[in-house]
Parts: sequence; C-alpha cells; structure tokens
Amino acid sequence: MASPVGRTVDGMASAMVLCAGLGTRLRPLTEELPKPLVPVGDRSLLAHVAGRLRAAGFSRAVVNTHHLPKAFANHLEEIPLEVQLVHEPVIRGTAGGVAGARHLLGPGPVVVHNGDILAAAPIRELLDSAGDGMCLAVAPRPAGQGSVGLAADASVVRLRGEVFGQEVAGGDYVGVAALGRRCLRELPDHGCLIGDWALPELRLGRRLSSVATSTDWTDAGDPASYLAANLSWLDRHCGRAPAAWIDSQARVEPGVTVERSLVGRGARVAGSGRLSHCVVWPGAVARAPLSSAVITAGGRVVQTAGEGAGQRA
Repeated sequence: MASPVGRTVDGMASAMVLCAGLGTRLRPLTEELPKPLVPVGDRSLLAHVAGRLRAAGFSRAVVNTHHLPKAFANHLEEIPLEVQLVHEPVIRGTAGGVAGARHLLGPGPVVVHNGDILAAAPIRELLDSAGDGMCLAVAPRPAGQGSVGLAADASVVRLRGEVFGQEVAGGDYVGVAALGRRCLRELPDHGCLIGDWALPELRLGRRLSSVATSTDWTDAGDPASYLAANLSWLDRHCGRAPAAWIDSQARVEPGVTVERSLVGRGARVAGSGRLSHCVVWPGAVARAPLSSAVITAGGRVVQTAGEGAGQRA
C-alpha cells in the first residue's frame, strides 16, 4: 500500500481537498479553469484552502480531479502543500472521492475541505469533535434557517429537510468536515458525504456533531458572487483606500484608470477610461471602459449583476 500523504505535524490526521466537480453555476468561467483554480485575489481558491490547511499544521494533502485535470499540474507551484493528485475519470461524488483515496489517506481521521469554498473553519476543533463519525463546520443562523438544524449540544437534528430532534439553532454547512475512522471505513465507493453517509447515520439514531465557524464564507458559486468574493478579498487585504490591486507583472496602459478592480499577473489593461469593479485574470487582456465584469485569459468578458449579488452560498 502507498504510504499515506496529508499528515498533520503530529502525524494523526490526513487532509483531502475535493476538486472533482464541474462548477456548472460558474460557467463560462469554468470552461477555462476548474472552479478550484479560478483566482480570488492573488491566488486560486485551491491555494487559499491549502494555506488554511497549512496554518492548521498540515504539510500534505490529497486532491481529486475530474474536469480539466491537466490544469492542476500547472498550478501546483502556488500550493503551499505537497499535493497528491487523484484523477477520477468518472465523478465518484464527495463520499466516493474520499473512499477512492483511502489508500493515500490512512485510517483517519481525515479533514475534508471542498476545493471551491472560502471558509475559516476551525480544523483542529473539527478533528477533536469527529469521534469515529463525522463533524460538520457550520456557520450559525437562527433556528429554522439554513441547511442544518442544531440541538442545544450542537448535534445535527435537521439536514436536507429531514428532522431528527428539537432544533434550537440553524446554520449553513460550509463544505468542511472531519471524518473519523469508522466513517472513513464505511464510505460508499460512489455517493455523497451528506446524502449517503450523514443522513443514514441520523436515520439510525446516531449522533452527528458540528462546530461553529465564521459566517463570513462563500462558495463563489456564480459570476456575481465570484466578483463579490474578489472585492471582499480586496477590502480585507488592501483596505478601502486603494483603488485596486494590480500585480507587479501586470501592465495598465496610459489613459486607463483602474478602480476597485483586480488585475492579475501578466495581464494587460488597454483602451482608455475607467476599469471599475472588474477581475482581470492572469494573462488576460481587458479593454477600458468596462465595469462589473470578469475577463479571462481566453478572452471571455463575463458581465455580472454587480458586486454585491450572490455573496453568500
């Protein structure tokens, strides 16, 4: 058996980032790049996820792929982890993807992080709370709201519309979970972590735990929320005062004013007038005047509904 990758510094847990989805809601952007590789700020979504895993003590991770798999090899240099890529010719689902990588992950526990989610999940707390089952990272909401309902002890009592107990708080599952050893062993070869493992557990009367995470999270699910995620990054890292973030290897032609936009490495902004509320991908060419758009390296100009639309998942 291959030696497990993805171990934490204490050698007790492994990490897997799920990147085998199609990113259909983010089309046409995902016709050029898999969703985990689209840039948010100065790096890809996957690089942000890997950075958070690194901060939690991981040095390695397993990453599964399906759509445009060769693109991942081209982006490994920006990932702050040692990565083992596992290609899925046929998508196996979130549970099946983890099951297919068991030989690389070891016996567990395992942190599983969606590769297209930006969320500051408490990874160590997730691992401590998983037991031999599953623990979900949940962004708190009032009772009755969100995709998850919680009891007073933070166990899950509502999931995908099914109710299993008295709910005192609601929340959104943010696509980050810890899986204990029994859970990892029992995952189906094809299927969904929630629909094909978590829900059957709850139907058997077993406990599914959760830990609270920040409500500031996004799945950048459509072009408008993708633009919003980039502008949120701009606010956090550059403050409100800077007009834009422009990579040192990008070029803005004279006569162009860049406002509240991001211009990636090797990109060029031509024309004249204002470029406002835009994301210019690395290597792309944008032409001013232009507003509320994403410009891809392949030449697509994808207009959005505005910077605030669709920010939450």
